[in-house]
Amino acid sequence: MRILGDGQSKMQNVGEQGHMALLGHSLAAYISVLDRERLRKLTTRILSDTTLWLCRLFRYESGSAYFHEDDRDGLVKVCRLVINARYEEYASEGYAVLSSKQPIIYQSASCRPGLGQHLCSQLGLPLSSLCTVPCNTIFGSQHQMDVALLDKLIKEDIEAGKLPLLLIANAGTPGAGHTDKLGRLKDLCDQYNMWLHVEGVNLATLVLGQATSAVMAATRSDSMTLTPGLWLGLPAVTAVTLYRHEDPALSLAAGLTSSQPVEKLRALPLWLSLQYLGHNGIVQKIRHATSLVEDELNSPVVLFKFSQEMSAVLGTQQEDVEDLVEKLSDLVPVMSSTMCFRQDFREEAYRHAPSLQYIEELSWPGLGAVRYEPQAEGMDESRTKQELKKINTELLKKLQDLDTDIIFSTGPEFGTAEDCIFVSMVTEDVDVSELVDTMAALGRDIEESGRLLENMTEVVRKGILEAELQLQKANEEKLVEEGMLRQLPLVGSVLNWFSPVESSVKGRTFNLAAGSLDTTEVTYSTKAQAGRPSLQDSPISSSSKRLPGQRLFRRSGAGSDSFSETSSIGQAEETREGGTTLSSTIHPPTPPAVPEEDLQTTFDVIPEELQEHTQVQAEEASEEVEQSGG
Repeated sequence: MRILGDGQSKMQNVGEQGHMALLGHSLAAYISVLDRERLRKLTTRILSDTTLWLCRLFRYESGSAYFHEDDRDGLVKVCRLVINARYEEYASEGYAVLSSKQPIIYQSASCRPGLGQHLCSQLGLPLSSLCTVPCNTIFGSQHQMDVALLDKLIKEDIEAGKLPLLLIANAGTPGAGHTDKLGRLKDLCDQYNMWLHVEGVNLATLVLGQATSAVMAATRSDSMTLTPGLWLGLPAVTAVTLYRHEDPALSLAAGLTSSQPVEKLRALPLWLSLQYLGHNGIVQKIRHATSLVEDELNSPVVLFKFSQEMSAVLGTQQEDVEDLVEKLSDLVPVMSSTMCFRQDFREEAYRHAPSLQYIEELSWPGLGAVRYEPQAEGMDESRTKQELKKINTELLKKLQDLDTDIIFSTGPEFGTAEDCIFVSMVTEDVDVSELVDTMAALGRDIEESGRLLENMTEVVRKGILEAELQLQKANEEKLVEEGMLRQLPLVGSVLNWFSPVESSVKGRTFNLAAGSLDTTEVTYSTKAQAGRPSLQDSPISSSSKRLPGQRLFRRSGAGSDSFSETSSIGQAEETREGGTTLSSTIHPPTPPAVPEEDLQTTFDVIPEELQEHTQVQAEEASEEVEQSGG
């Protein structure tokens, strides 16, 4: 089959089982026009049969099913069910009853990003109602929820007058496919009268004859979300949430059940697909997927082998798989080096504390995240937050402008950390110490420049007032020194011609760095303007001497021969420069006159307008001296 457009493109082949699922949507449209009584009987039968088959397949006894398009919608409805059950006056009083005891929803730090925030937004709960439980740090898998810490958090919330409501556990984390200790979590939920919800790809293994004990514990949960469309390669098939609850009125209030027959037709595509595949076909597909996974992971999401016959999307070509393998071959070394350097990055950030604060963001796949903390002494909280955001935003822009392959960003969209700088994945030749030193140095420069600019207006104003007073005093001294006759227009010119008098009025130069006024006597006596001081080496240029063509934060000679030619050229240039230096020492040139150090003002740290303003003042003062002398 082909579809017409700007160019003819081949329609994707979804296979026979995919056609059955798509046929279910067409049949649902036809069935919806039946008379109400027939429609009610047919939809009830389809819903009950599909629910019974799923409960038997996934060993979930006495369960009910809710079919939904968004795989998060089932959890939202379950939360509403639990709220209605735990708050008896919720149906009549609404959210006002939640103020007496704030509900708390617990989730693992390794759960899929944005799930907790979506729950709070759909339920109208504040983000303070979401508690993220860290994973194990010492014993057990680093992707499993820390049960002991969860117990401690629940006790603290109860003592604070809060109500532990629901726990979201994983049977196959999105990142690594690990399963939480569901048995212990269920016992903990029973102890504190909490609802246990389980989701994850490892739930698919429940259809097999031999499932692991960790996954089998999910059958004791109060609810779990299944995605059979993804597991079986079925297009346009809804997700399913199985749950146990005895009160149908509360289920109806939460939206888990519906009195509208058309709503029950959501199960029809899955009903047809299950009929087509049969029990043996479903088990064969899940077993084939799990056989492609590494034994120690026990997860059908880590490794897959492409098969033209068994592929869920038959439109995939062999060239696409080769491109994927080539891309993975390039990315795996980068991922490995990033994981190796993460601990070094953390230690380097701690070394620069309290200027740099290391941010623990488990969902970030890159090197890590830091936040520059300004030394805000005497500032209120709002001013401190404003300064923190301003400095980190400017620091991010400066880092993004550097000549480096490392990418700096604000992190994931639904991340909990704010005003942070996230560092992307890095290669094996990265210099982590130089990277962190540069970030800290740039942050300090931005902070110091900001403080200088804040005080610049007051410093300049005081300097101008002081200059006016000094010039006025100098003019009065000049009048006393020269006498009244020299001030007369005609007489003064004749006297100055016969007996010239050198004026003692000197110009003034304003040192912005010191905030003081200095005389320009040395400047005009040597006939040279005060030159700019040599720029201090920036943290980027002084941190390391790079070879020609070598980018920032790269260690020379670290697993790469790309600088071999440029290195030899650089050595030759250094040799020629060395010869020139030697000849210069034999015949040294005459050094120019150097003004006093006090006259060398640090104009490089101030705007150009202030430099011009200060120079204009100096020129006006010199003109007054020349006129008085003339």
